[in-house]
Amino acid sequence: MNPPAAHEFLILGVTLDGKTFRPTDWAERLAGVMSQFRPGGPQRGNHLGYSPWCVPSVRGDIKCVVVHKDLREEEVLAWDFCVGFARDNNLRTETGRAERRE
Repeated sequence: MNPPAAHEFLILGVTLDGKTFRPTDWAERLAGVMSQFRPGGPQRGNHLGYSPWCVPSVRGDIKCVVVHKDLREEEVLAWDFCVGFARDNNLRTETGRAERRE
């Protein structure tokens, strides 16, 4: 039996060689840039809150960004930007939850 596909992935603030990624506010910056990509498209005032598709978080003591697969389905270039950010900065990634967040 195949496990259910993940609904999200996490970009962790740790490089592949184990160093803490800098600057310390990288997760908030990335999520802020992605704030316009949300259900219903960009609207006035969207820059004041994070998109539900790209949210900064903390796992243990490591900053991370949770990227939801709906971003890929709605805005593939924004998804590619997040994936490229992780790759270009040699950041660790992990599969997120299989169930949807409420």
